[in-house]
Amino acid sequence: MNGSPAIAPDAAMVLGLVSTAIPFAGTPEAEAERWLRVMRLHGQVGIALQALGVSEMSVSEHDHAGDHEQPAAGGDPDVIAHVVEHASRIAGERGASGVATPDLLMGVMHVYGEDFDRVLHVHGTDREELLEQLARQEVRGD
Repeated sequence: MNGSPAIAPDAAMVLGLVSTAIPFAGTPEAEAERWLRVMRLHGQVGIALQALGVSEMSVSEHDHAGDHEQPAAGGDPDVIAHVVEHASRIAGERGASGVATPDLLMGVMHVYGEDFDRVLHVHGTDREELLEQLARQEVRGD
């Protein structure tokens, strides 16, 4: 074993679902949208996003309708591996035995940067508010 933290069940669910959605995203921002839509339903990040009122639809009705009809050409075929690599490093740095959804979130934020920030914005929140909500949950023990 290489010492990497294991993937927690809720994070594994996110990775499985995202791996089926990413090939149909036409842009990095559309990929980031897919991460958000899956993460809002699973684990600590899902609880935080729902507490912030993040729903399936964006507040601006900004929609990537049609970008799911055909697999996208191009893109980074290893983007999920990059997110997992960052998430594993983050989990390892905090001494966790497993990669949880907050670790995946940090990996997504690192890999997608401003694209993920724009997606959060159109869903009515931002990086700072989301991280504060996660911190509040941790303090309460949610």
